[in-house]
Amino acid sequence: MSKAIITVVGKDTVGIIAKVCTYLAECQINILDISQTIVQGYFNMMMIVDVSAVNRSFGQAAEDLEKLGEEIGVAVKIQREEIFTKMHRI
Repeated sequence: MSKAIITVVGKDTVGIIAKVCTYLAECQINILDISQTIVQGYFNMMMIVDVSAVNRSFGQAAEDLEKLGEEIGVAVKIQREEIFTKMHRI
C-alpha cells in the first residue's frame, strides 16, 4: 500500500469535503482516515489516503488538487507519506 497525506485549509464554505472527495473517487484514491475541524470559520482537514490504485500520475493528482483548492477558495496539498514523515520528524 502506498499512502499519502492530504491537507485542506481555508475559509469554510459549503461543499469543500464533497468536491475534494469526489475528485479522489474519480482518481481511485481511497480515504483511509480523515479528520476535519472548523475553528472560528476556518476549515482544516487532514486525510491519510491510499494512492496504490491512482489512475493518473501522482504529480498530476497534486496539480489537480491544488487547482481544485483554488477554485473553492482553500489550499489543498498532497504529499507522499514518507516525505511527510521525514519533514515532520523532530
